[in-house]
This record gives sequence, structure tokens and C-alpha cells, in this order.
Amino acid sequence: MSADIVESLEKWVPTDGWPVRSRDEVKALLCAPGQPFEMETVDIDGIATRVWKNAHPSLAALANHARGHGDSEFLIMEDERVTYASWYRAVAALAAELQNIGVSKGDRVALAMRNLPEWPVIFFAATSIGAIAVPLNAWWTDQELVFGLENSGTSVLLCDDERWHRISPHLSELPELHHVIVARGQSPLAAPARALEDIIGRPNDYADLPDQDLPAVDLAPDDPSTIFYTSGTTGQPKGALGTHRNLTTNALSVAYSAAAAALRRGNELPEPTIRVGLTVVPMFHCTACSAIMMPTVHGGHKMVFLHKWDTVRAMEIIEREKVNATGGVPFIAWQLIEHPDRQKYDLSSIDSISYGGAPSAPELARKIYEVFGALPGNGWGMTETMATVTTHSAEDYLNRPTSCGPPVAAADLKVMSDDGRGEMPVGEVGELWARGPMVVKGYWKRPEATAETFVDGWVRTGDLARLDDEGFCYIVDRAKDMIIRGGENIYSSEVENVLYDHPAVMDAALIGIDHKMLGEEPAAIVQLSPGQTATEAELQQWVRERLANFKVPVKILFSTNSLPRNANGKILKKDLKSLFEASVA
Repeated sequence: MSADIVESLEKWVPTDGWPVRSRDEVKALLCAPGQPFEMETVDIDGIATRVWKNAHPSLAALANHARGHGDSEFLIMEDERVTYASWYRAVAALAAELQNIGVSKGDRVALAMRNLPEWPVIFFAATSIGAIAVPLNAWWTDQELVFGLENSGTSVLLCDDERWHRISPHLSELPELHHVIVARGQSPLAAPARALEDIIGRPNDYADLPDQDLPAVDLAPDDPSTIFYTSGTTGQPKGALGTHRNLTTNALSVAYSAAAAALRRGNELPEPTIRVGLTVVPMFHCTACSAIMMPTVHGGHKMVFLHKWDTVRAMEIIEREKVNATGGVPFIAWQLIEHPDRQKYDLSSIDSISYGGAPSAPELARKIYEVFGALPGNGWGMTETMATVTTHSAEDYLNRPTSCGPPVAAADLKVMSDDGRGEMPVGEVGELWARGPMVVKGYWKRPEATAETFVDGWVRTGDLARLDDEGFCYIVDRAKDMIIRGGENIYSSEVENVLYDHPAVMDAALIGIDHKMLGEEPAAIVQLSPGQTATEAELQQWVRERLANFKVPVKILFSTNSLPRNANGKILKKDLKSLFEASVA
């Protein structure tokens, strides 16, 4: 850590007497019998697991609960405003139509679109009738989207116009895809596609739909509900098979964190209030779907969508909608902090900026506190844990700005030795393992990968970490060969394999280089075959044509020497990074 960061961190000093209560005292108060965060132990696939006793048993139950928020606003995008009552009408209508076209429990229903008010409608309509929702990355190329549809065995696709134009030329590769429903189509649709608006109308029309109940379907908490794809270390994305319990757990995990922060500073539990969140994280990530949407729906809060990140537009929306919370990944916070026009907007409603999913500079927490008077927050989780395992907010985060926080009360962490057989002492670094009701069932159609990663209720995270004597977690490095760019996972081997396919490339390695706002970015070092030539721009275009744009190396250096490898032939990425930094110095 640099001297200037150390100096800046020393400016925050805990007030006298903080924390008023220890973590154990807070847990005892919040989780006592009869309290909202009471826990119980249940059997999940043969494993005794501690769960939130009051979590909704299914996503249908959560939707029925949210119906009770009535005329409170839920979804806002530009001039489109949808109340909870109207949203529920649309969910029920679409759920009934999905059943009419043959969707039954366990069928896969894919969702491929940018952040739109239709997204939460589609998600709850599918999962409430027992279908497995498959949110696909809207930034994926056509071939990546086709892979997700084919691998999941999707029978029904709901998408926006842009995604449909990417997918439609490949229908012959998708024999199991029988129905396509397109939102906001810009041109006439041909079979098998039809317009979502013909079923439920536009968002501002939802209030005119019939007031009907969701179809009755027998759902259990541990029934499958989602497949979220996470890039694989072999270059093949893996589908994490989530359950209803995984998702509804987050509604209480996030609320627990807020309650714990209040008790830590000696306050009483605050009265429930409606909060407004600016959601800029893509909904196809479990961060937005699980860690943001679930507590929002549970508490009756508002989600304001910004279709594409623009700092000025975001500040305009914060001022207009009196947004209380935003974030998602660190670069959003940095953009708001450093924009030269920030003083022109009334951003005083912001009281929380939280993020995760990408490395962040320790000074960011202090900057948020100083610039906005807001409390910072971050946390740690992964697709395999349906987002939240640890939460870190308010004074605890300011006090430990290099930590990602302690596990929520329903989760456990441990740090294991390299062979996975022994637990490391407090303060020692090893592989982080996580356990709790948020851990997914395993990988879709990948039994070997499931057996390797999920062990007796624990998920082997691949992250190297240590725990302090109060249980706060510190991520030290990643054991998996992965780069996280602004919350997007990039597995090096996937990009390296594409580079290897170029006829001029003999050897290639992808590494992460530091970036203040995005955390890190991908950069490559390439050795060309004798007598061959290629430029940086040529290789970048080669990758861009085959993978999503965020995976394209921002810089490519060419080496005339063989890339450094160990005795087993594995490229020494740490040595390579220092060579790269020396090359650009």
C-alpha cells in the first residue's frame, strides 16, 4: 500500500466508544428466537445447514409478498413508472402465458436483455411457475449467446431487440428453442418470434392488465430456479444451478447487514423506510438480480434503471428521483466522485454507495465518506454463492478498508491449506471456503466440476484469503487464473485460447493490469511464430470478433523470447506481470 493511501486512511478515526457492541453481541440480539433474523438448521441435499427462518420459501412467495406493497413505485426508467401492483399483474399474466405455451416446472426459460423494466417481470414470471430462469450476459457475442441457449437446453427465450438480432441467424443451431418473445422490437417479427407487448403491453400499460393471482405451482425452497453462467478456467462457461432459497436468502442477508451496522454504533434499529436505488449493475449478474433486486422486492423499495452508464445522466437521475443508494462496482463511485460537474447537481439524497465484484482501492471508502457524507459498503461473493457471503459497510468498512467484511450470520468461512485437508490458523493465508444457504447446487451438466468445487456443503472459492481474529475476511489473491474487470469475470485461458487460434501466434498469456476505476483490465503478452507478423490492433480485433468486448486485451505486447514457465510448463504470471510493467514504464 502506497504512503499516500496510508496517510489518507489515517484520517478516519473511530469515535469514542465505537463499536458499542461486538459482532457476537449484535448477532445474539438480531438472531434471537422471535426476531426477524432468527435462524434454524435444515437439511439441504443431506447437509445440515443454518438458514434464515423467516426467508420466503420460494420466489413465488416473495412475489406474493411484494404484491402487498400495492401502489408504491417499484420500477422506474425515464418516463416509465411501474408500481408493485402493476408489476404483479404483468408477472401473473406472463406466467399464465408461459404455462399456456407449455412451460412446466424445470424447463429452462432464458432472459437476454439489458436493464429494462421488463426484466424483473420476466424473471419472476418464469421462476414463479417453477421454470429455471437463465439470465444470459447481454454483452456476449452471438456465439456466446448461442452456447448459453444450447447448453442450458432453453425452450423459451425472452429477449430485447438487439439480442434477437444476434441470435436469430443461428436458430438452426438451437433445435430445442421453440418459442421466442421479443421486447421492444424495432422491426416486424417472424416466427418463432412474437412481441412481448402483445402479451402484457408496455410497462406503463401494466396497470390495465387483469388483477389475477399467480398460477399455483408446488415449489420447495431447494428446487432449482436459475442458471447463471460463470466463465470456466478451461474457456467453457459453467452454469451455476441456483435455487429459490439461494435467492430469497439475500433478501434477509442484506437487511441483516444494515441492522448490524446500526447496532454496532449503538443506535436502535431504524424504522423501515422506502429507499430509492439507482441500479446500474447489469441484471444478468447475480449481484444485481440477487443482492440488489431481492432485498428491494422484499422491502418495497424502488429500482431506477439507467440503460447505459453515463455519469452526467446518473447525477441528473439522482437529483430528480432523490436516489439514496447506488454503486455496484468501484468505477461507478470513482466516476461520481471525480466528475468536474458534480457540484452542479443536488446529490444530497445519497447516503450509501456500495460495490463488490472488482478490486477497489482502500482510499475509495474514505472518499465516499468525505465527498458525499455517505457510508461506503462492499462485500464478497461469487456466482456460485448467488452473490452475498460477506458484507462490509459503514464504520466497519472505514475502519478496515482493505477487508471485504465478515460473513453474514447465516454463512461461514474458513481458510484451508493447499491440499484442502487442514484449516489454516487465524491470520494465515490459504484458499477461502464458504458455506451457507446461498451456495448453489452445483454446475449444470458438469458433475466432475461440481464434485471438485462443492465439498460437503462448502464451496471452494479459488480465492486466497485470510481471516482476522474477529472473522473479517481479506482477499489476498486469486488461486484461479481470472481477471475481474469492473465486475466482469475474464478467465485468462478463454482469451489465450482465442489468441492461440490466430495463425501468427505461437504463445500467449493474459494478465490483469491495475486500473483505478475498473480494478484491473486484461493485457496480453504474445510471442509470434517465426516469420509471422501481427499488430496489436489486428489481434485485438481477432479477439473482439470471437468474445465479448470486455474480454479484449486493452494492451498487447510482443516478446521475442519464450514466455517464462515453471518446470510443469505453467506460465509464471507473476513474473510476466513485472516484465509487462517494466515494458510500459
